[in-house]
Amino acid sequence: MQNNIANKVVVITGASSGLGEATARHLSALGASVVLAARRKDRLDQLVEELTTAGGKAVAFETDVTRQQDVQALIEGAVKHFGRIDVLINNAGLMAIAPLSETKVDEWDRMIDINIKGVLYGIAAALPVFQQQNSGHFINISSVAGIKVFSPGGTVYSGTKYAVSAITEGLRHEVGGAIRATTILPGAVDSELKFGSSHEQSANNVKDFYQQAISSDSVARAIAYAIEQPADVDINEIVLRPTVQDF
Repeated sequence: MQNNIANKVVVITGASSGLGEATARHLSALGASVVLAARRKDRLDQLVEELTTAGGKAVAFETDVTRQQDVQALIEGAVKHFGRIDVLINNAGLMAIAPLSETKVDEWDRMIDINIKGVLYGIAAALPVFQQQNSGHFINISSVAGIKVFSPGGTVYSGTKYAVSAITEGLRHEVGGAIRATTILPGAVDSELKFGSSHEQSANNVKDFYQQAISSDSVARAIAYAIEQPADVDINEIVLRPTVQDF
């Protein structure tokens, strides 16, 4: 089914490392044109050079998903560069683990801004494009913490990931027909997500938990599976974990 990915234009947030970077490499190798977004433009530029040197099509936009104008400019830039968008992968995320009693309100706000509002800003920017094209595909990255509350410590993080799942399902119900919506819910996957906790004990617990992590490529393959289906098939949810992960 490679031809169902080849020549599609795929926008990926959080593309400077981890899941986003691995997905960009995988989809580019399958012939997709990739639009890379993150705050670290230098990392994006290196990835663009790597992909284009290998014969791929890639472009990068410095993007902070907590700023609606940045996300709007990203989508407009992608359309201007490639003429259309076929897939938006809302991947940028923050996992700041700490007990609620630590009242790390700034981190709560940051997770809400990145994990929820960042996804909504992506939807707001891309949905009109998809509706005009009468085609498109939203892929939103949730977590197994969006199925079961990761507590103590991950209560707010879980709240944001439950929200991603709810928003994606509502989106599917509202605009399904020509526009597809997929929620990807990974378990422990090797990425920079595990470095998001400032609470020392929680950070150590996360470090231990992530010793069982699988590679980011596993998520990239799951994303490719959702994209490569025929237009009348909508893969709504994919949950994947390390085989040894019990949570």
